[in-house]
Amino acid sequence: MGEATLRFTVTNDDTAAALGSGSLPVLATPRLLAWCEAATCAAVEDDLRDGETSVGTRVELEHLAATPVGGTVEILARPVYADGRLRRFAVSARNLGPDGRPGKLAGSGEVTRVVVDAERFLARLGG
Repeated sequence: MGEATLRFTVTNDDTAAALGSGSLPVLATPRLLAWCEAATCAAVEDDLRDGETSVGTRVELEHLAATPVGGTVEILARPVYADGRLRRFAVSARNLGPDGRPGKLAGSGEVTRVVVDAERFLARLGG
């Protein structure tokens, strides 16, 4: 289980106004959460066997600073705990300056994922 770093540029579709989580044209908390989960998926990917995937089961996230449209956010997912199928990651999101250097911490928290057999998981849904 390794680390993963992803970068995203905020578009109008990523804003609180567009996603209905507020009225301002800044990065929406639901989008920040989705990006943090994407980083944890990337971090666990190399540990998965054929037919396995991971599902999110718990999230704790603080959205600490606004990011405007056009701003770039770097998400880091770092493993902090693994036990059997359980994987827990510390996540952080940093606004990047125009020069690409890390700036203000935009968010931090923890995401828990569980490794599952994809077919068996979907079969239990009965659909």
